[in-house]
Amino acid sequence: MKQFSPFLLAFGALAVALPTALQAHFRLLEPASWLIEGDLGDPQKAGPCGGTNTDWGKPSNIITKVTGGHKLHIKVLEMVFHPGHYRLALAVNSRSELPLDPEVVTKDTDRGPWSVSAEIQNPPQIPVLADGLWPHTAKVDTLETDVQLPNINCKRCTLQVVQFMAEHRANNPGNFTYHHCADLEITADPTKPIDKQWPAEALPNILDHGSLLWTAPWPLAAGSSSNLRMWPTVEPLAERRRALVASGMS
Repeated sequence: MKQFSPFLLAFGALAVALPTALQAHFRLLEPASWLIEGDLGDPQKAGPCGGTNTDWGKPSNIITKVTGGHKLHIKVLEMVFHPGHYRLALAVNSRSELPLDPEVVTKDTDRGPWSVSAEIQNPPQIPVLADGLWPHTAKVDTLETDVQLPNINCKRCTLQVVQFMAEHRANNPGNFTYHHCADLEITADPTKPIDKQWPAEALPNILDHGSLLWTAPWPLAAGSSSNLRMWPTVEPLAERRRALVASGMS
């Protein structure tokens, strides 16, 4: 169900005065960001995971190892105040799985659209883990919470943390949202059932032939003894095995 943050609707009246918009910024402290962040958390405007039109950031190459089916501690530091709230989402195989930025209610002004409130998923729907976090209308500093992870396996999931800013004009890029991400390696807790409502982890670009893992960097030449080909990373293992049977390699 779509829900818009009621505490922010009051800012519609304040928007008439159009105070000078500050550039709200935050840093992702836990888990570690996938980008090396500046003092204010930049670059963070572009979705889904930060950057700007001219600076896509330098990867930190940090992957945080966590256990599925358990709580993950989230900690952010808001560097420049703006009223608003936060949302957490998780992508298993591709950042294209992450949701679009929250739908925003705006007020037309002579200086362009001015944000008033934003959609909050209540209850959250996959891939959103939590929404409407830390709503605030006054200056805050460190913000922390624990969020439940699904009990899944993934070598490189993406945790997305976004901040909606009320009482703000649109940025380019990002409009009314700032973005940070963290790379996670999630190992399922074997004592708990797998959360099957979440996407299954895609297999790497390899063919499984018994104990042999064979990578095909290019299609085999015509006349080859096998009709094996390049496989998309999301092709199910069963399909690969059927092809192996057909090619006489099983």
